[in-house]
Amino acid sequence: MATPDQKSPNVLLQNLCCRILGRSEADVAQQFQYAVRVIGSNFAPTVERDEFLVAEKIKKELLKNKWSILYLLLSLSEDPRKQPNKVSSYAALFAQALPRDAHSTPYYYARPQTLPLNYQDRSTQSTQSAGSMGSSGVSSISVYTLNGPTPTPQSLLPGQPHHAPGVGDCLRQQLGSRLAWTLTTNQPSSQITTSKGIPNTVSRNVTRPRREGDAGGAGEVTEAALVRDILYVFQGIDGKNIKMSTTENCYKVEAKANLSKSLRDTAVRLAELGWLHNKIRKYTDQRSLDRSFGLVGQSFCAALHQELKEYYRLLSVLHSQLQLEDDQGVNLGLENSLTLRRLLVWTYDPKIRLKTLAALVDHCQGRKGGELASAVHAYTKTGDPYVRSLVQHILSLVSHPVLSFLYRWIYDGELEDTYHEFFVASDPAVKTDRLWQDKYTLRKSMIPSFITMDQSRKVLLIGKSINFLHQVCHDQTPTTKMIAVTQSADSPQDAADVFTDLENAFRGKIDAAYFETSKYLLDVLNRKYSLLDHMQAVRRYLLLGQGDFIRHLMDLLKPELVRPATTLYQHNLTGILETAVRATNAQFDSPEILKRLDVRLLEVSPGDTGWDVFSLDYHVDGPIATVFTRECMSHYLRVFNFLWRAKRMEYILTDIRKGHMCNAKLLRNMPEFSGVLHHCHILASEMVHFIHQMQYYITFEVLECSWDELWNKVQQAQDLDHIIAAHEVFLDTIISRCLLDTDSRALLNQLRAVFDQIIELQNTQDAIYRAALEELQRRLQFEEKKKQHEIEGRWGVTAAEEEEENKRIQEFRESIPKMCSQLRILTHFYQGIVQQFLVLLTTSSDESLRFLSFRLDFNEHYEAREPRLRVSLGSRGRRGSHT
Repeated sequence: MATPDQKSPNVLLQNLCCRILGRSEADVAQQFQYAVRVIGSNFAPTVERDEFLVAEKIKKELLKNKWSILYLLLSLSEDPRKQPNKVSSYAALFAQALPRDAHSTPYYYARPQTLPLNYQDRSTQSTQSAGSMGSSGVSSISVYTLNGPTPTPQSLLPGQPHHAPGVGDCLRQQLGSRLAWTLTTNQPSSQITTSKGIPNTVSRNVTRPRREGDAGGAGEVTEAALVRDILYVFQGIDGKNIKMSTTENCYKVEAKANLSKSLRDTAVRLAELGWLHNKIRKYTDQRSLDRSFGLVGQSFCAALHQELKEYYRLLSVLHSQLQLEDDQGVNLGLENSLTLRRLLVWTYDPKIRLKTLAALVDHCQGRKGGELASAVHAYTKTGDPYVRSLVQHILSLVSHPVLSFLYRWIYDGELEDTYHEFFVASDPAVKTDRLWQDKYTLRKSMIPSFITMDQSRKVLLIGKSINFLHQVCHDQTPTTKMIAVTQSADSPQDAADVFTDLENAFRGKIDAAYFETSKYLLDVLNRKYSLLDHMQAVRRYLLLGQGDFIRHLMDLLKPELVRPATTLYQHNLTGILETAVRATNAQFDSPEILKRLDVRLLEVSPGDTGWDVFSLDYHVDGPIATVFTRECMSHYLRVFNFLWRAKRMEYILTDIRKGHMCNAKLLRNMPEFSGVLHHCHILASEMVHFIHQMQYYITFEVLECSWDELWNKVQQAQDLDHIIAAHEVFLDTIISRCLLDTDSRALLNQLRAVFDQIIELQNTQDAIYRAALEELQRRLQFEEKKKQHEIEGRWGVTAAEEEEENKRIQEFRESIPKMCSQLRILTHFYQGIVQQFLVLLTTSSDESLRFLSFRLDFNEHYEAREPRLRVSLGSRGRRGSHT
């Protein structure tokens, strides 16, 4: 066994220096003297980075000879003259107590009550002398006095004995404490690397057994007094030496307090918990009584209160420890007493939690409802698992009201949102007929960030469909028969489970409710209210798809519509409409459809005829009116008037061709009139070609193609919104391609001018034919009179009658050039309008309109007269794309 001289701290320290430096005893004399001064002094850096770097360097050097150093520490902690039977010896501390105490505040679910405070040996330890007093293996580096560093122990100076009574024991305890702390400061289990090099023990007058009267002298503040102040500050209460500065909004140690910089810095760092506590508490106190904050806000306040409750439990443990030390007279510096350093370690995790909560409070200022839930959810996107678990727990509490709103809405169609927190808004002033369009809308600012826009749209549609079925369709089928109702978020734990599987479980619930509700609604609309049948009826009657009915209706209405508009009576026109229905295939439609078909007279302008004001109407009500809204029916009315006018032009040209063919045979005996007939025939043929191409374009390229797209979309629609959107796209397309939108106003004006020229041709030709037929009738009468006189044996005509007949014939022949002139003028105006119309078509952005210009001028008849039309197909396309 080694002798006391061989195991003395002096010899062992010198051996340690030789082993580290790899030199002889004579070569390390200078380093040995320096080591003695360092170990015997109260050396403590005031800069946090210095302590960390020094500790790291020491560890790197010492751990190269791990077992030798452990043996050295064991030797230093033992007194060769005594039996090592004390629990407080530093060999036992390093081997047992140090790993136990060197940890930070327990994790969230490990309550502060479980911290090992070890009260059992305090009564024994409190009776030890000042020379044998040790410091904590967790939070101390050396023994301090209030008046400055402790002088270097004489036992370590050269030539002095090392076993002076009462000094060697104290020195060994100091050395063991220093090395043990240095080796454990940066271990992974210890989370105190951010602390500054602050001494944790303050030498006291050992005659004082309690913490009362902590000041050691005038103006001096002990660490024990600071610990007591800090515990008050943790609760937001000012201490004797640490008070809240209203100007700087932080806790500050009073300037007059006599403290070292390290103690002052440590106290300020610990006081930050009080500032964070005040910030959170102020927010909860203000918002807890605010009813307008809503259920989500109250849940957030409750979550904050729950976290503060856990924080208060830690404070109660610390207060109990302090009270126990006061009752038992425990001196600061024993291994389990409260010190600033130990408070730094134990409050590390609570400080992180409070900082996170304070950041949430700042971020959630002025927010409520789903917007507040989004603000909390944003803090879950962090790489720190500790912070993420905390925020997720708070989010599960905050989002519970939102999910309760959501499940109540999608399963019952009920919206109980008193404080406007849910992202679905309801307008009670909206009537039932506008329920689908206007009553329920999305508050985009209230959509939680963990719910996508597509999911929020589905949520809106689910509840809206349920209310639409109940209020508009009068279908009182229970929701449980429409949707397979699953368990909703009845508790915060259920809400937390939802967040663990947002991509699957939550989305699955929304999708299932959406598909089942929408499918049931569409089935009701198609089966009970014949939505598709009504759409086809509108296509047949308002878009002139029932050709035989429209043609027969025009034939029956012609005598009425040629009259002035002010002389028309709606009941007469309604009777004609019923006659046309009974005489055509329209009679085979269902009575539900036919009773909705009606006649409508538009507003009359001066000079209007019946053709200008007549229109068909289709009455819609109930759920069908949700698709065929008033705006849609007004669009249908505009399209019908355009198609009716175009159909009338076709009808007029057909009458012109029929009159030309019939009259051409009658007027063969008037050879001087053949030129007029030829001119009329040429102009009518030109107009017929134009109208036929326009009718082809409107019927096939516009109506049929658009209708086919609409029908396919309706068949594939998943909800009522898809049908409404497809129907609106259909109407917008036909309005645009029928030149009824604002961008095509110039084209529509030119087309109406063409229609006017067709009507003008009809009037002109009727006047010419009427004059020609009257002349023909007079000539036939004159010839008949001659024959009659000859049969009676008289002269056929007298000279006066023959002269009068020749004069009349001459007048008629003189009127023929005037007729030709009228036709030439009409042709000139018509061709000029058509040329301008073609120019506008070639510059249109719609490709189908540009191709229409080629069909209208297939033989380049108008191109020869208009230089602007002399461009290639590619050039026309490029011009159209630039416009």
